[in-house]
Amino acid sequence: MQEVKSILMVGVGGQGTILASNVLAEGLLKSGYDVKMSEVHGMSQRGGSVNTQIRFGEKVYSPVIEVGAADVIVAFEKMEAVRWLNYLKKDGVVIVNTVEIPPLSVLISKEEYPKNLIEEISKSVKTIAVDADKIAESLGNIKAQNIVLLGVLVKYLGLQGIDWEEVIKNNVPQKFVELNINAFKKGLEIN
Repeated sequence: MQEVKSILMVGVGGQGTILASNVLAEGLLKSGYDVKMSEVHGMSQRGGSVNTQIRFGEKVYSPVIEVGAADVIVAFEKMEAVRWLNYLKKDGVVIVNTVEIPPLSVLISKEEYPKNLIEEISKSVKTIAVDADKIAESLGNIKAQNIVLLGVLVKYLGLQGIDWEEVIKNNVPQKFVELNINAFKKGLEIN
């Protein structure tokens, strides 16, 4: 076992943030970790922000991640990475999907989507940028981008010894199992 690790997953409704968090939590539980998880959906069905907080280790007392305490932020969208960056530890890492999902204010031309977000994030913290949407699309379904990002996270944390294929089988519909296992493997290949 190890010290408590705190993972913050953030995205936009419909990106599979909660599914990826559930797969992560189940895999960690099956390996003997104490795991606590909380999730906030908000207006997720309307394209709003979604976040989940997962903490694991030998003994975890709360799922809540304080500002400046996340070991890893997994951002399913670039602007969500910026929105939650203050939750990251000084020596933490951001795993960020390179996709842009414009919020309503951008769609109705009241604001512009900020430029060079990943470059700006990279100036202050360790950043692993992944075009998870493109990888998932190449596998046949863009919705598997969440599991690509999960694979990147698992590799970064050194948790490859868990039977992730079994956990994925337990959490996705049968017809999408092979797609998601392949997406997870592609994520594991990313440095």
